[in-house]
Amino acid sequence: MKKIQQSPKALLLPLLVSSVLAGCVAEPEPTETDLELDVIIEDQDLEETVSESDTLPQISDPLPQLGMKLFYSKSLGGEFDSACVTCHHPVLGGGDDLSLPVGVEAVNPDLLGQGREHVDGLPLVPRNAPTVFNVGLWDTSLFWDSRVESIGKEEGANGALSGIRTPDSDFGVADADAGTNLAAAQARFPVTSAEEMKTSRFEADSDNAAIRDHLAARIGDYGEGEGELDTNEWLTEFQAAFASAESAEDLITFDNIALAIGEYERSMNFVDTPWSLYVEGDLDAITADQKEGAKLFFTAVNEGGAGCSNCHNGTLFSDGNHHTIAFPQIGPGKGDGATGDDDFGRERETSNPIDRYRFRTPSLLNVAVTAPYGHSGSYQTLEQVVRHYVNPRGAVGAFYQRGGVCQLPQFENIDNCGELYPNSESNTELALAKLANERNQGVSLFASPRLNDQQVQQLVAFLEALTDPCVEDRSCLDAWIPDADTTGPDGQQLNAVNENGGFL
Repeated sequence: MKKIQQSPKALLLPLLVSSVLAGCVAEPEPTETDLELDVIIEDQDLEETVSESDTLPQISDPLPQLGMKLFYSKSLGGEFDSACVTCHHPVLGGGDDLSLPVGVEAVNPDLLGQGREHVDGLPLVPRNAPTVFNVGLWDTSLFWDSRVESIGKEEGANGALSGIRTPDSDFGVADADAGTNLAAAQARFPVTSAEEMKTSRFEADSDNAAIRDHLAARIGDYGEGEGELDTNEWLTEFQAAFASAESAEDLITFDNIALAIGEYERSMNFVDTPWSLYVEGDLDAITADQKEGAKLFFTAVNEGGAGCSNCHNGTLFSDGNHHTIAFPQIGPGKGDGATGDDDFGRERETSNPIDRYRFRTPSLLNVAVTAPYGHSGSYQTLEQVVRHYVNPRGAVGAFYQRGGVCQLPQFENIDNCGELYPNSESNTELALAKLANERNQGVSLFASPRLNDQQVQQLVAFLEALTDPCVEDRSCLDAWIPDADTTGPDGQQLNAVNENGGFL
């Protein structure tokens, strides 16, 4: 398999392969489980699901380097208190380690992960932050509701071929300003969200175009943004990255800002997993329990398996489609339903009630490091997730018996926690009823498997085998994190710390 991230990730390869030269020792004999998995791998063409794309940028390339500086700059936050990395730090699994993100107006803007709090106490962002890892491998859409979506969904294109629909265009209609791929298109929107990066004060009542133009002018030190940065070396950075001598007004546009950020994100290609090594022939790459878990994962429920690959398939272990799963509905919601704190999911984009409570299938690559799980981050562990699939109603009941939102680290110390989201349980009940109705109509791909405790643990073990060791190794991730001894081209670099004050 061709390596895309040779420089930083090559350091970990000795951990993945035997140090004994081939031929010096006898290769292990395949077990009965290995032989069964070999049939599954061949029948389901799983060799194709672990290949790396040769079209993705490397982090050492000029545009990803510029994108990294922008990704970590609080200058793209309306009030200089948030950056893209605020919700998507490599050390935190490409997310933020929180159930619900705290974007703007944090007590400590540089504290990421557990311990980050909004000045008013509660997070304002209504959905869990998806990981940016492997964003360049998505060909269908981004966001939980796919509000940034490839029109043609061409394989291996990352949305580059047939146009991309965004919230700036009508449903199903390509946005002429979306950019070159899904990653660049997605990078245009967090800066326009009052809860994520903009704040309610910056460019109040302005449309998205005006917000982006102002931020570009700030970075470029021209027009309405002139003088907003005490330190500004961005023009030199852009001219180097784009190999251009153009002026700031021509070169530092938001289109180019989004392109650079997208290329940085697309360089985070982490697919060298133990499972991929096993598929390629290393029988010792995964454990016996992980092999049993793989059999469950790829075997249909009516054949005694867990049926996970009904939806979790392909390169990303995601079909890119939307399904009703009925994970607990927590948080402020998206303003849906009679109470205004529900989240109707994909229906918000399609306006079709059949899509209510449906969310895009997440990727399972590196899933062991991307907790909490679900569109609202309601489950903390992979075991909780698996048990939800075994018995949705039972798992939801257990969630609320454990205290609901109050059991989650982000909320457990908040006064009157039990009163925060009084409609959470009833909203979740509506999602469970929707799931039951879909099952009765035969339109749901979600069939609950019969798994004993041992099989649950085996399935969890397999999910852990989908993790590239690089994402758990701080030295391997160094290439995607700016030096904390610097402050960036504008003095606004977010050098993240954890709740103990140590650098991430």
